[in-house]
Amino acid sequence: MKNERIVALLPMKANSERVKGKNFRSFCGKPLFRWILDTLLDVQEVDQIVINTDARHILADNGLVETDRIMIRDRKSEICGDHVSMNLVLADDVANVDADIYLMTHTTNPLMSADTIRKALAEFREAKAAGKADSLFTVDKVQTRFYRADCTPVNHDPDNLIPTQHLEPWFEENSNLYIFTRDSFSKTKARIGKQPMMYEGPFFESIDIDTPADWDFAVVAARYLLEQQGNT
Repeated sequence: MKNERIVALLPMKANSERVKGKNFRSFCGKPLFRWILDTLLDVQEVDQIVINTDARHILADNGLVETDRIMIRDRKSEICGDHVSMNLVLADDVANVDADIYLMTHTTNPLMSADTIRKALAEFREAKAAGKADSLFTVDKVQTRFYRADCTPVNHDPDNLIPTQHLEPWFEENSNLYIFTRDSFSKTKARIGKQPMMYEGPFFESIDIDTPADWDFAVVAARYLLEQQGNT
């Protein structure tokens, strides 16, 4: 496999709707954004990390400046705001930063490990080389009984109950990690291409902080992980 240039895209905005200032808020001893940033820096396969942001000054206040592996791009005014599609932000990065493979994640995924990123990247590169995939996204497997709002069952028969582990598995996009190429992005204008593959990482790592309750749960999980690491 040729030496491919791999760029990680880590968009980061100053404001957030439901958890105010969460990207820069202290999370178990350091700003939230530093968790996934430090993880990406541990992935040696990643040549460069691109932070597309409207908060360069806040990053500087937190001691982050550009390095040989970190590029900070000032977000254009027309793609700022809470209701702008993330794909528009990614399109701006893809158009201006060259790479063979783009890897995208969020500051709100603090528990995803470097090992998970490496394994997902390796599986994608193998599938891409074999012509089996043009993009990858991470998922959580769900096997439980679902109902509609009117209480009608979705994926099971209440009159013929079977153990949940025997139900057809469903897969939930967890927004933790996306891997794609410029070509796949051009075909869909999105981080998921025409021939995607799913990657199921460790469920414990898939916490995505979107609400205050998510934040509290992630703090408990992070403290548990730190405690476990301290005992090894």
